[in-house]
Amino acid sequence: MPPDDADLLTAVRDGDTTAYGALYERHAEAALRLAYALVRDPTDAQDLVAETFAKVLATLRRGRGPQRAFRAYLLTALRHASASRAARERRLELTDDLTRYETGEPFHDPTLAELDRSYAARAFGKLPERWRRVLWHTEVEGGTPAQVAPLLGLTPGGVAVLAYRAREGLRQMYLQEHINRAGRTPCHPASERLGRYVRGGLADRERSKVAAHLAGCAGCRTLHGELAEVNACGLPPGGVETGVV
Repeated sequence: MPPDDADLLTAVRDGDTTAYGALYERHAEAALRLAYALVRDPTDAQDLVAETFAKVLATLRRGRGPQRAFRAYLLTALRHASASRAARERRLELTDDLTRYETGEPFHDPTLAELDRSYAARAFGKLPERWRRVLWHTEVEGGTPAQVAPLLGLTPGGVAVLAYRAREGLRQMYLQEHINRAGRTPCHPASERLGRYVRGGLADRERSKVAAHLAGCAGCRTLHGELAEVNACGLPPGGVETGVV
C-alpha cells in the first residue's frame, strides 16, 4: 500500500525530497485544474502551480504547514499566490496617485469571487423548490417570517424553521459542489455525502458508514480535508444572493 499524505509529509520534514515528488504527482492535477480556473493563460497557470509547490516545500522544510490535509493546504496556498500575483500586477499600473495602495484594505480577487459564486449558484439550483422560495423571500428580499408566511402558506414559526433548513441545505450542497465541479469520479456513495458529513447533517447510521469508508480510503480522506477547510470559511459573501441570480 502506498504511503498516505501524512506519512509523505513527515518524510519531507525529515529531508526526503523524493516524498515531495510523490506528493506532487498525487496532487499536481488538482492544482492545475484550480489554476486554470484562476488565470486564463495556460503558461501562467503552470507557473502559478510551480510557484505554489515551491512555497509549500519551503514551508514544510521549516517544520510548518499541514500535517495531513496536503491538498486542502496546497489549493489554499495556490489561491493566495494567485491573489498576491494579481495584486502585484495591479501595482504596476503607472500612476502618480499611490494613496489607494496605502489604505491597508484587503485585496479581493474577482476571479476567485466568481469561482465561489458559481459553486453557490449551482448549489442553489439543486435545492428543493420550496427551499429556494424561502431563501429568496428571506435572504434576498429581506422579508421577515411574518411577512413571508402568507406567501408560503405557513406560520411565521414555520417560515423560520424552513429558512433554517434551507440555509443549511445550501451550505451542504455548496460544499459538495467543490467535489462535483472538480470532475472527480466518486469512488463510493460516501463521497456523495461528504458535504452533509462535514456539516454534521447525516443520521448516525449514515455517518458511521461514511466514517468507516474514510478510514480505509485515502482519496476520500483528502476530499474530506478539503471540504472541512472550505467549511471553515463559510459561504462566499452574498452566497445566497449569487445563487439565485
